[in-house]
Amino acid sequence: MQTASKKVINGWAMYDWANSVYNLVITTTFFPIYFTAVTKNADGSDIVTFMGRKFVNSSLYDYTLAAAYLLVALSYPILTSVADTKGNKKNFMKVFCYMGAIGCSLLFFFKADNLWLGVLAFMMASMGYVGSVVFYNAYLPEIAAPEDRDRISAKGYTYGYIGSVIMQAIGFALVLMIKDNPLLGPRITFLLVGLWWVGFAQITFARLPKITRGEIKKINIFTDGFKEVKKVYGEVKKLAVLKRFLRGFFFYSMGVQTVMLASTLFGSKLLGLEDTKLIITVVLIQLVAIVGAIVMSRLSAIYGNIKVLLGVIIFWIIVCIAAYFTAQYKEGGGDPEYFFYVLAMAVGLVMGGIQSLSRSTYAKLMPETKDTASYFSYYDLTEKIAIVIGIFSFGFIEELTGSMKNSVLSLIIFFVIGFIWLLTALSKQQKESVAL
Repeated sequence: MQTASKKVINGWAMYDWANSVYNLVITTTFFPIYFTAVTKNADGSDIVTFMGRKFVNSSLYDYTLAAAYLLVALSYPILTSVADTKGNKKNFMKVFCYMGAIGCSLLFFFKADNLWLGVLAFMMASMGYVGSVVFYNAYLPEIAAPEDRDRISAKGYTYGYIGSVIMQAIGFALVLMIKDNPLLGPRITFLLVGLWWVGFAQITFARLPKITRGEIKKINIFTDGFKEVKKVYGEVKKLAVLKRFLRGFFFYSMGVQTVMLASTLFGSKLLGLEDTKLIITVVLIQLVAIVGAIVMSRLSAIYGNIKVLLGVIIFWIIVCIAAYFTAQYKEGGGDPEYFFYVLAMAVGLVMGGIQSLSRSTYAKLMPETKDTASYFSYYDLTEKIAIVIGIFSFGFIEELTGSMKNSVLSLIIFFVIGFIWLLTALSKQQKESVAL
């Protein structure tokens, strides 16, 4: 196959520009800070009551995110089966895009006296984000030739980081300008994120082709989708390298995604860093991540995707260990501010690269097929269930042990298991290459 025109490729990448503002502004920066600030009691305690149960506020945040990801993950088989059968990926992508944008906008109305609205809107935003991404990812093998997928995947992430940094800067400026009402700046930012997302997504929707099928089949949406997952699972089991890669991806994603989703809570709540410094740090992380995604794409061309991923996982393990000791240093009376900056830059260096490289590695290893949405549904289902387990474990361990530092340390287990599975994938890949 040939890679699509530059107009189509840029249109595809623009969706990363559109929806990455959710990932950075909502889950990574402003909303975690806003959520813990709004839900903190007058006496300084962080215990909130929701649906008749008491929660640590940061754990409730984690559980809400885990619930949103779980609901979308469970619906993936149904949605992508319909999309592949009727060829309407774009329509499903639109539905989730609009759901996410509305959820972000509704966060403008979230205050201390309506916790239910904050939880509901946050779930809508999260579900919209992860739901639309599966259809976005499914376009990659349909518009890019195998030899171009690493480059184009990295291009999407690069667009996303640049766009999100611009929106981040706008939000930061609002916070600085509205100093007399420190909560108003973030609330306006949430509204702008929704408008940004739905506005720039129109470029993508205008340029992406509508994949059509020669024959429209009648399907049972409640059963055929799960049959598709079972079918893909059966095919993946026959592909030794892909099977091992996905198992490794499942485990290291638990660690990677949880670190990315909980890093701001770590810096704000556990280390006690000022909101302004946290926001600036997250912007710098995105800039470093752009470089990291490009460098990792080039390294993969030299050393191979799996070897580079193995090296990156070792780097993530070191980051988790360093984060644990940074928290201990804080508890011992030290000032961990500069240690946190170093950790943040380290995370940024490998954050975008590991996501981009994982996506393109899967696209390379999967067999030639017209049912790309089903295959990427399986990929995203793997990742989202990993996120559910990872972020739920993170919140649960904090509640259980009373400290977020223990949650961070526990992530090493996921990385180690992922590393072992990737190592077996590399070994199998090398044996198959020799055999050929």
